Amino acid sequence: MIDQTAFNLIAETLTAHYDSVFYVDAETGSYTEFVPTKMLEELRLPEEGEDFFKMARANANKYVHPDDLETALLIHDKDTIIDTLKKNGSYSVSLRLLMDGEIIHIRHVDMLCKDGKHILFCMENIDDEVKEKEAQLKKLQSVERMMRQDELTGIKNNNAFIELSQKMDNSIRMADPDLCFGIVMCDVNELKRYNDTGGHSFGDEILRRACRMICDNFAHSQVYRIGGDEFVVYLTGEEYEIREELLENLKRESYANGRSRSGPVIATGVSAYEPTVDARFSDVVKRADLAMYENKKLLRSGSPEGRVETATKVEIPIPDGRKKKLDGMFLALLTIAGGGYVFLNDLRYDYSRWSAELAEDYGFESEYMYHVGKIWQQYVHPDDLEKYKEIVDSIIGGKGDPKDLKYRARRPDGSYVVLEPRAFVLCDNEGHPEYYGGIIIQQ
Repeated sequence: MIDQTAFNLIAETLTAHYDSVFYVDAETGSYTEFVPTKMLEELRLPEEGEDFFKMARANANKYVHPDDLETALLIHDKDTIIDTLKKNGSYSVSLRLLMDGEIIHIRHVDMLCKDGKHILFCMENIDDEVKEKEAQLKKLQSVERMMRQDELTGIKNNNAFIELSQKMDNSIRMADPDLCFGIVMCDVNELKRYNDTGGHSFGDEILRRACRMICDNFAHSQVYRIGGDEFVVYLTGEEYEIREELLENLKRESYANGRSRSGPVIATGVSAYEPTVDARFSDVVKRADLAMYENKKLLRSGSPEGRVETATKVEIPIPDGRKKKLDGMFLALLTIAGGGYVFLNDLRYDYSRWSAELAEDYGFESEYMYHVGKIWQQYVHPDDLEKYKEIVDSIIGGKGDPKDLKYRARRPDGSYVVLEPRAFVLCDNEGHPEYYGGIIIQQ
């Protein structure tokens, strides 16, 4: 079939790359084995023969893994493989062989020789390569799992909560008629005091105990630790239906712990998704967060009462120190504004300060306001409102472009003017949006 010198040269070259190589006449099917292999020695394939395709298909039925048999038979079909190689020049596929009851992974590579009359059928043992990839995949899966797991408590972390938020935003946008869920916000009281008096190891133990309290009360719900002392419970199904009862149990346990100083005190707040009110998952979270702060005040006062249905009517007074900080930042912003209306909102307390000029021009009673987002939406042109809310939420969420925030606003006389804000968001040390502000230019 081929002279000995050429045979030796080709065999030497291919031995470095493959564990088994057959040189096959494409027309007659006659073949010669270039590279004898220990990998396939138990198959006892003849070194030469008159019909490679018949020989290969017969042995495929004996040694190829059942799930890969169809592929193996296809690549050893004479007409199929010749047509494929004439179009592509080469063909590669991975297969599994069953040898002595063990699986061996091989890479099967077929190549059409330059003369167009012969085919090289090559096999390479890739067991080590496959095992390495499997090990890398397990490591990657482990890393991804750890990225979504809180190291201290073992529950889901803020990364996992962000993924939940994105998933729920999609469901809300799709207006799923069956969508029904609730959110419970939890905050461990006086964690700083625990850390200061007993050390961080003591504070960590308080957090672990608080986590167990929450998980025991909401045993069938997803619980996330989203900050140092903050936990979120995502409620569905039966626990959503009895959320008030479960929340009351947790409140009673927290109050008892506070009275006896025997365990963590957890402030809580709950809210339920309202399709006609909530445009984003964060809207539900914010109501639960506000309700939690109201419950936090009651716990600090020593009151066992704390049944807060929602926070739609709750207004959390901003502390004096926080208000002074807002004023200082606002004045600094005012000095560099160079014209336009200046505004700054403390997102944690939903408390804002606006330019006196804007308050006068639009008929506000004061330049200080709670819940100004809802108030200001009443001034936005109805045709611009949906886009306005979407862009503002995106900016606060760190994804929107402030340049897109351009809309019409109604003045007291009923006329509309075009406003173009230059907005920004400032985040706290944990990356949560803390202040939203900027300059509004009237066109």
